[in-house]
Amino acid sequence: MSVQPPEFAAGAARIDGRSAFTAAVRRALSQAASERARELCLVDPDFEAWPLEDPQVLSALTAWARLPKRQLLVIAGRFDDLPRRCPRFTEWRRNWAHVVECRATEVESSQIPTLLLAGAQSLQLADRLQWRGHWLADDSEVSAWREVVDVLKQRSEVDFPANSLGL
Repeated sequence: MSVQPPEFAAGAARIDGRSAFTAAVRRALSQAASERARELCLVDPDFEAWPLEDPQVLSALTAWARLPKRQLLVIAGRFDDLPRRCPRFTEWRRNWAHVVECRATEVESSQIPTLLLAGAQSLQLADRLQWRGHWLADDSEVSAWREVVDVLKQRSEVDFPANSLGL
C-alpha cells in the first residue's frame, strides 16, 4: 500500500535542521493549547527523532490536555523502544490515557509520514535524514494530510497501552 502525500506547498515556512524541528514541535504544541485545538495528531514510524522528553513539549501537552474534550491520536509503525527512550513521555501518556489513543499501523515504515497536525499549527518533516520539512500552509493542505492519517488509522490497531499488566 502506498500512502500518497499531498502536494508540497511552495510558499510554506521551512524547517531546516534538528533544532528547528524541535522548536517547531514546541511552538505547534504551545499554540495548540493557546488556540484550544480540539485534536492533535502525531505520526511517525517510531518517534525516535521527536523531542518527546523535552520539558517544554510535555508542559505544552499537559496544558492542552487539561482543556475539556481533547483527543490526541498517536500513530506509529511501532512503539517497541518508546518506553525505554522516552520514560517521561510514557509517564505523561499514562497520566493522560483518557485523552490519548496510540495506534500501530501495518503500513511499511517508509510510507509513514512524520507529521504533527494541530489545526493552523501543523507541520511535516519531509526528510528525516536532513531534518527538512515545512509548516503546512493552509487548511486544504492540513485536510489532505488528515485523509492520509485516516488511511493510516484504518490500517492500524491499538498499541502502546497506558498500563501494562504483568504477573
